[in-house]
Amino acid sequence: MKILCVDDEPLAVEYITSVCRKLSEDISVTGFTRVNEALEWISSNTADIALLDIDMPKVNGIALAEKIRQIRPDTAILFLTAYKKYAYDAYSVHPAGYLLKPVLPEKLKMELEYTMSQRLRAGALHIEARTFGNFDLYVDGERVQFKRSKSKELLAYLIDRRGMSVTRAEIASVLFEDTLYDRSRQKYLDTVIHSLRDTLREYGIGDILEMERTGLRIVPEKISCDMFRFFSGDTEAIKAFRGEYMASYSWASFIEANMTSIWENSISN
Repeated sequence: MKILCVDDEPLAVEYITSVCRKLSEDISVTGFTRVNEALEWISSNTADIALLDIDMPKVNGIALAEKIRQIRPDTAILFLTAYKKYAYDAYSVHPAGYLLKPVLPEKLKMELEYTMSQRLRAGALHIEARTFGNFDLYVDGERVQFKRSKSKELLAYLIDRRGMSVTRAEIASVLFEDTLYDRSRQKYLDTVIHSLRDTLREYGIGDILEMERTGLRIVPEKISCDMFRFFSGDTEAIKAFRGEYMASYSWASFIEANMTSIWENSISN
């Protein structure tokens, strides 16, 4: 188990890293007191779990969690804080847990074990999103058949966002491009979302999609995805990329260009 710990208090980092190392010989933990150093580290390393303080100067733990999710969608977030008041705001990044300080070793152990068990359980679902070339979703090796092409495109876009929440207005601007987002388009988008939810439920994977007050998101921890692995630095995923990413969708061109640049740098080194 690889753990990242970030807290602006040096003694807090020392305590948490010490506790983690004593819990198991299989735990590798790296601690930081500076957010920029933590982000630099996770850009070139992976972590199963990030233990983050919330009340930090300049960049708080919630904002840091969002940045980590953009870099490493598969990293689970556990917040460690002395204040209950942050619990509601913390929910926006869908953390795996929320522990109040002072953190007891036995409580931390329970949370770490539960979080890892959930990750393993999610992986056992065998849900695979393939984004290199054209987009397709598979469940236990069977390709998912979508009733509407726009529902499939919506799921592709949510996967492209790697777990970040997307508003209905943003979805409409992507799926319908320059078309006015009027009442008729709103109704059509409702139909597209409803169709997507029905399809996912039919395949027994409805829980990969979350409906939020402000929009929609997918749960990246429950999906195996070549693009996720690519951006996590997986060597095999980078080798497998051949310059095409979700080729059917024009909105994917920005990420495709970014991936192409990374891939070209990898083969030139």
